[in-house]
Amino acid sequence: MQWLVDLFNWYIPVGGGGLLVREVVGNVFGLASALGGMRRKVWAWPVGIIGNLILLTVFLSSLFGGADHATLLGQAGRQVMFIAVSVYGWVRWRRSQAHGGGQDGGAITPEWAGWGGRTFLALGMVVGTIALTPVFRALGSWEPVWADAWTFVGSLLATYGMAKGWVEFWLIWVAVDVVGVPLLWSSGYYASAFMYLFYGVFTLIGFFVWVRAKAHEKPHVETLLPDGPEEERAAR
Repeated sequence: MQWLVDLFNWYIPVGGGGLLVREVVGNVFGLASALGGMRRKVWAWPVGIIGNLILLTVFLSSLFGGADHATLLGQAGRQVMFIAVSVYGWVRWRRSQAHGGGQDGGAITPEWAGWGGRTFLALGMVVGTIALTPVFRALGSWEPVWADAWTFVGSLLATYGMAKGWVEFWLIWVAVDVVGVPLLWSSGYYASAFMYLFYGVFTLIGFFVWVRAKAHEKPHVETLLPDGPEEERAAR
């Protein structure tokens, strides 16, 4: 079964180093999931889960023979979190689709989080990062540890916001990408760093796509006639 081990640890030579193929594949699944999310398609969730499972093995490098790569506990933990929240999002979007879904064919209709939701997201980012930084440091995560905690908390909130259908979740992803790119590059995860850079541009596009979908939403109008049968008979 050595060929399976070799396939699992397959590297593409690049310069003086290389890219781990399963890291690339995991990020490709993540990109496909993001595209599906922008179009509000239910299949975005299971595709994303597959990518999360692959990337989980990447960021827990010390457990899978990757001694030359840093173990990022926040990045590994966010894959587990992604899977859990994605199951919630998958069920929620399927349920919404079964009840008619969005008016333009998407599984849901985007909506603004409102000031309550925005306050929850902003405070969650700050408080969650402060709370998890010492925990990740004690567990031996890569420096700067706060950046690892920031990407973990932001990813959790962004995925939850996507499941809820909040337009603002795209901006949370932008905040994650701004910190995540230098963190991943400095720790040797070049494929993921490049994908995060691409995601940064993509998430801005996704934000405006959802804003437009929200703006084009048609108000729900009751179609009941003003006069019922009793009124019609009385008029005769």
